[in-house]
Amino acid sequence: MDGTILHRKIIHIDMDAFYASVEQRDFPAYQGKPVVVGGLPEGRGGVVATASYEARKFGIRSAMPSKTAQRLCPEAIFVFPRFDAYKAVSRQIREIFHRYTDMIEPLSLDEAYLDVTIDKQGVGSALEVARLIKQAIKHELQLTASAGVSVNKFVAKIASDMNKPDGLTFIGPSRIEQFMEALAVEKFYGVGKVTATRMKAMGLHTGADLKKLSETEMVQYFGKPGKFYYQIVRGIDNREVQPHRETKSVSVEDTYQEDLVTSASMEAELKILAERLAIRLARSGFKGKTVTVKFKFHDFSLMTRSISLTAFINTAADIQQAALNILHSAPIQGKASGYWVWDYRISKRKKIIMKKRS
Repeated sequence: MDGTILHRKIIHIDMDAFYASVEQRDFPAYQGKPVVVGGLPEGRGGVVATASYEARKFGIRSAMPSKTAQRLCPEAIFVFPRFDAYKAVSRQIREIFHRYTDMIEPLSLDEAYLDVTIDKQGVGSALEVARLIKQAIKHELQLTASAGVSVNKFVAKIASDMNKPDGLTFIGPSRIEQFMEALAVEKFYGVGKVTATRMKAMGLHTGADLKKLSETEMVQYFGKPGKFYYQIVRGIDNREVQPHRETKSVSVEDTYQEDLVTSASMEAELKILAERLAIRLARSGFKGKTVTVKFKFHDFSLMTRSISLTAFINTAADIQQAALNILHSAPIQGKASGYWVWDYRISKRKKIIMKKRS
């Protein structure tokens, strides 16, 4: 050994407004227009799956209720998702990836990690490989992608989001420490809205603030994820790209300003969450038979209820109906907390466990 430090070469590819971009490509009349893909605003519980950059200028974002999106931009074109078309394009994108590496870990139809430490064409430079992949996607598929390049998955993923759309950002080893210290806490992997709010209340706003805490303090304040935060703020992420990684959970969550204490308020939010989860399940291709709802009350007591179905489900209507059956049979009136997480865990037996917790 000559003492040389060997770094992985990791690329994170994230397609730009993927569903909306495919619609604009396939239907020229949509080009340059504010396109919103998702549930239709005249439907009940419709949500935005993605929006074109023209629509995002009006403040339209993923997971937003479609009715809200329509109010923000009355001239927006609403398109129901064509998942078969998106999956077909996703396969074409993967074929481009495979020209350079077989170390590919898909996260969804529109993003993936690539390990190009040893690339199949002997390019040698991860930055150049990312540039060639982006170029092929643009020329062959008439779509754009943003790429982040670094020595680990976490930094590469953050980098891919820095210069969208059509961006290419490299963060080398010498820049990682400074980069992580300047990063806002809500940008850290695994830090949701509730945890970010809690961190800020503690005076922790950036990676530099988090770095002041010991590992013991991190775990004390944030539980098991605290150990990961302690490592990642120092640029340590030893997770490997896993070509055959099995996706075991798909989840969405929301935080409400007021507690959900009536059946009507819970049902209204449940419809929105069910559609958001249906969209995510469609991306991954999963279905399930068992729906479990977990409730957490103000006194922090827990209650779990399940229902087993005779057929696999993955549509918003079926998910919503199963969860409503549980909701209506559970003794929760006036007791439930206002922060809910619906968590689908896909087991090897192909079950969906839906958790609702604070």
